[in-house]
Amino acid sequence: MEKDNDVLNRYRTVSNKLKKRFLKKPNLAEGIEQFGNLAKGLKQQECPQYAGFCCLAQARCEHTLVNPSGEALALTNAARSFLEAETKNRQLKCVSFEEHLIASINCYGHAIRVHIENKQISLAASLSLELGHALKNLDKPDEAVGHFQRAAELMSQSPLDCLEALDLVSVCKIETKDYEGALAVLTEMTYLAQERGGSSTTGKPLGPYVDVLVKCEVARVLLLMLLQPTPQRIRPEHAQTLDKYAWVTTEDNSSAQYLNEDLFLLLQSVVMACQSRDIESLQALQTEIWPMLTAEQNQILHLVIQELSHPSGEGV
Repeated sequence: MEKDNDVLNRYRTVSNKLKKRFLKKPNLAEGIEQFGNLAKGLKQQECPQYAGFCCLAQARCEHTLVNPSGEALALTNAARSFLEAETKNRQLKCVSFEEHLIASINCYGHAIRVHIENKQISLAASLSLELGHALKNLDKPDEAVGHFQRAAELMSQSPLDCLEALDLVSVCKIETKDYEGALAVLTEMTYLAQERGGSSTTGKPLGPYVDVLVKCEVARVLLLMLLQPTPQRIRPEHAQTLDKYAWVTTEDNSSAQYLNEDLFLLLQSVVMACQSRDIESLQALQTEIWPMLTAEQNQILHLVIQELSHPSGEGV
């Protein structure tokens, strides 16, 4: 209690120095330094929530001085301090109304707006990603989606960074069982990789864009096996995707250009086993294809087998 009173008194002392007085301008630079020192001391004392309030006071001073870089930095430090306080509460299993998390999200949002207003788009995108990861780590993928999506929009001029953010959106949608939403995002990623990742001479995707196309192709096929859309409801681009795996064809197959031949044949077998509802074959294929898939893709395949194993259940 004594420590709390000491902190409060020091905070009030600095704040009082910054109050406007007749014919005397407050020394904002000194206030920024003192609030910064107070915040640093509070972090060392493991009082991140109090440090966050001091960082907010710093941000207000920076705003008054019209220093957007300093304001954004102070807001970011406040956001991280409140996030640390929330994480600490959860580790200690303290009952709360997530007030520290709400404060952190607000500070992140304010810092992002300041960066955008000052045309520092990459910094704004970076903070959006940071907030998305923080929420995902707190088991809030449904809330993280919007921040990853915003990061992707901010990085639209940087295709690879945009694709990385969209991939995080798809992962969160799969975690929240929004399989149709995940399919839509993966399809968007496929178009983006094809349009922006092509060689200037051949027009064919190169390097990391090929990896993106492979990842999206596999995940899209597995999601379609999970969703099992009827011929009347399936979108043309999804029907076209499945046609490549439904039977062996001698026609030029764009997917085969990107996928490892073994992976392509195994995926084709998975599609045929799903369509014929051959559970035994599908389980055998799962063992073979498992090492070639990502954790998210293996989870989808597991769900596909579960779904087909209970034909009387409702579709996903």
